[in-house]
Amino acid sequence: MFMLNHAVAEYRNQQNNQNQPTEEIIMTTKTIITTGTLLLSLCVAEAQPAADTFAPRSDGFIRDWLVFAPIMLPSDTDGAQAIDKNQLPDEAALKPKAGDKATVGAKELTWKKVKGSDYYLDFNEIAKEQTDKATAYAVCYVRCDTERTNLSLKMGSNDQGKVYLNGKALLKTSEPRSLDQDSDVARKVTLNQGVNVVVFKVVNDGGQDWQGCLRFTEANGKAVTDLAIRLEP
Repeated sequence: MFMLNHAVAEYRNQQNNQNQPTEEIIMTTKTIITTGTLLLSLCVAEAQPAADTFAPRSDGFIRDWLVFAPIMLPSDTDGAQAIDKNQLPDEAALKPKAGDKATVGAKELTWKKVKGSDYYLDFNEIAKEQTDKATAYAVCYVRCDTERTNLSLKMGSNDQGKVYLNGKALLKTSEPRSLDQDSDVARKVTLNQGVNVVVFKVVNDGGQDWQGCLRFTEANGKAVTDLAIRLEP
């Protein structure tokens, strides 16, 4: 702003100089306007907050997600069928932002920012209620400066789980089970340069627990911890 004020003051001084040629005054005015516009653009850019960036845990598990839950299912729902049914339209291509809303059945739900208190997401805790038959979606955006190849993507879920990476289904389990780390593994996974979209779906097929965990590792099992996790597309 100092530079802009200085430019304006210079222009005023030149206006007071009656002997200055008209063409020179016009050129100086154009320069001042251009400089002022550039400085204002920089000020606006600096004022806009950058997207929050998070890192996985030291063991690679992703804790920061956008979560949409609970989508309640009929009491006679078979979890093996529910995991293959889109509870949200075109679930593989989900790209939500925090605050986005959708109505499923008669209930409106909101995508919310969530940080897991442990290596996993506890969807009953997130929903603040005990569920029996329900579906949850969790989405995050993984930004990479360069392409990352030959990774493993590892999932644990209670009960059924499914993971899409950039619109492609890489992992799925159709059986009810308790939560264990790395129960399912997709190998030779590639993270593209730029933004990668992870969609994680977990179905509660009955019982008290409803959880999911996800991480990337190197092919040798070493946890990948240098990923930039964001909650905006």
